[in-house]
Amino acid sequence: MVLPVEPTKDRTRGYLDGQLLVAMPGMADERFARSVIYLCAHSPEGAMGIVLNQPAANIEFPDLLRQLEIIPQDDDIRLPMQAERLRVLKGGPVETGRGFVLHSADFLIDNSTLPIDEGVCLTATVDILRAIAHGTGPHEALLALGYAGWTAGQLEAEIHDNGWLNCPADASLIFDQHFETKYDRALRKIGIDPGKLSSTAGHA
Repeated sequence: MVLPVEPTKDRTRGYLDGQLLVAMPGMADERFARSVIYLCAHSPEGAMGIVLNQPAANIEFPDLLRQLEIIPQDDDIRLPMQAERLRVLKGGPVETGRGFVLHSADFLIDNSTLPIDEGVCLTATVDILRAIAHGTGPHEALLALGYAGWTAGQLEAEIHDNGWLNCPADASLIFDQHFETKYDRALRKIGIDPGKLSSTAGHA
């Protein structure tokens, strides 16, 4: 798997891979309004992340498996519970036809899975979809179509201009399916009352 940027392990230089980005109320880009993004990679070359709280409309995981011919065109087929409940998200505006699976570290594919931070990995091959469909995939997972990307220095500039807050990630904010509350929960994790946040607040 080739990603736009590689993750850095040097946390002392201010890189944010493995953290959450939380959009400020004054976010100028409507595509990211009230979005919570998990940063998969952040380096001098740029950044790449997955939006965690925007479910894809009219796309169900079993239908996607049928389209990719991973399971037969049979409405009566019984999928494992983990596969049945997996939601498809809009991961971002870049490469929206490509799937990215964020998942727990209990599942790895050699030369394809990218460990990120705190037991979270990213895999972007069809093999992980097959594993999930057959009940042998990771315990926790989400499938995102597309990703959010920033060129060198772009994310830093947006944070400086109060476009984003950042905070440590946790498994519930990444993997649970209460998408409508993730934004407020992420703000509270930072220590901010969502009702009192203004577009001119500082950043973490």
